[in-house]
Amino acid sequence: MEREQAWLEARRYSREDLALAEVILEDVRSGDLVTRAVRRHPRPGGGYIPKHALIHAYRQLTESGQWPFEPEVMERLRMKPTRTLSGVATVSILTKPYPCPGTCVFCPTDARLPKSYLPDEPGAMRALHHAFDPYLQTASRLEALEAIGHPTDKVEVLILGGSWSAYPRRYQRWFIQRCLDALNGFESQTLEEAQEANEHARHRNVGLVIETRPDEIDQREIVHLRSLGVTKVQIGYQSLDDDILHRNQRGHTVEESRKATGLLRRAGFKIVAHWMPNLLGATLEGDRVDFLRMWEDPALRPDEIKIYPCQLLENAELYEYWQRGEYQPYSTETLIQLLADLKTHIPRYCRVNRVVRDIPSGNIVAGNRRTSLRQDIQRELARRGQACGCIRCREIRGASLQMEELSEESITYDVVGGEERFLSFVTAGDRLAGYLRLSLPADRSAPEGLAELAQAALVRELHIYGPSLEVGAESEGAAQHRGLGRQLMGIAEGHASREGYRRLAVIAALGTRGYYRRLGYRLEGSYMVKDLAS
Repeated sequence: MEREQAWLEARRYSREDLALAEVILEDVRSGDLVTRAVRRHPRPGGGYIPKHALIHAYRQLTESGQWPFEPEVMERLRMKPTRTLSGVATVSILTKPYPCPGTCVFCPTDARLPKSYLPDEPGAMRALHHAFDPYLQTASRLEALEAIGHPTDKVEVLILGGSWSAYPRRYQRWFIQRCLDALNGFESQTLEEAQEANEHARHRNVGLVIETRPDEIDQREIVHLRSLGVTKVQIGYQSLDDDILHRNQRGHTVEESRKATGLLRRAGFKIVAHWMPNLLGATLEGDRVDFLRMWEDPALRPDEIKIYPCQLLENAELYEYWQRGEYQPYSTETLIQLLADLKTHIPRYCRVNRVVRDIPSGNIVAGNRRTSLRQDIQRELARRGQACGCIRCREIRGASLQMEELSEESITYDVVGGEERFLSFVTAGDRLAGYLRLSLPADRSAPEGLAELAQAALVRELHIYGPSLEVGAESEGAAQHRGLGRQLMGIAEGHASREGYRRLAVIAALGTRGYYRRLGYRLEGSYMVKDLAS
């Protein structure tokens, strides 16, 4: 509790700074550039007001009712705007160190951290600072985002730390409860109490993400993850070649990746695959073939992907292979060429979240040390006259949206156990304003432990892009809060009804349940469900 109270102590600004900030903000509201207004009003003792002090003052003035809240003003004040350009604020937190069931040769080992993490990675540094306390990690990230002008009423919680499913279930429930307590602003007695409270909290959880291994997923684990409120699962394929998996002592097979993906999809989870080129025993040509398997195999076809080129670290077993001349990391230029080749094969229904891990370069012994590979790859694609059509490359982001120029697009693709439909709204310039993932399972009986999914099609994801707006707020030209989500849900209901499904079920996060209730859905088990007209 002492650490919690320390966090709750608000950042202090002097009375003089706040008065000067108000003067500067008057100029900004009148249309002046922020930097120009700051320069025009230096502090009496020298120097200038920091931008985060302007944001703090603007929040005080608007929350007290002295000024009306104007989203356009906050957008101009906001620092690091890309943090919420995808429509939500992401809060990443780490679990405590705990034994991992894997013995992968490429993973670094540090007793202070969960397997595969390094102490000087930004997220790991924050976790160490807060002694891995989930409340403090969550609360400090909320404070940091608000301090630089980002809305935090719609929060995706990303739990990192290796194989979540290997942790004791009692710890898992406590960990998520404490995350929710930080979002809710009070201490709950049970996880269920915290979950119920979050439906109406100031900081609502709109997505709960864990990462785990394929061999940790079975139907019992699926039901448990739903009881925790998990909506998205990051799953470490790493490779789709059993020989490569064996050489790297991964400890699971390709078939286990296929089965885990099917179970997750049938329960409505969003699936984020981790894939690693340049593993021990891999070749450039082999990596190209391996990557294409992800899209050619209907048992896979993930919704999102993180590409993590294998990086050579001194505290990993792979370092010994390199010393013996049995392993050679790709150069930066080789990686750029390889990933540029692969990016053009990624389907329009998939989002590429990362193309390299953010490992500080000083830890890398040999091979690529650049963390700006995404920009390097984009430049290479532009040089070739090519483009990537993945979701991230097409997001509308901060661009102004004209509703009349939107068109509806539907992509259908087969998966083992059914069919997927990716429904979206795109602009005339092929920018993505919003989308919905609709699953149509062939077997309409309920999966074990999830009776509410009987005879149901599933909405696995509904996402509207553009800068995150606070609940109820509007901003001219923004995609959010313009009714696009409601329209996509109506389209999905039409698809499901025409295919003969009796109901539509949504794997809704805690903080989105109210939204679906307004669309006529009710809570059954851990899903929001609506009966469909025949």
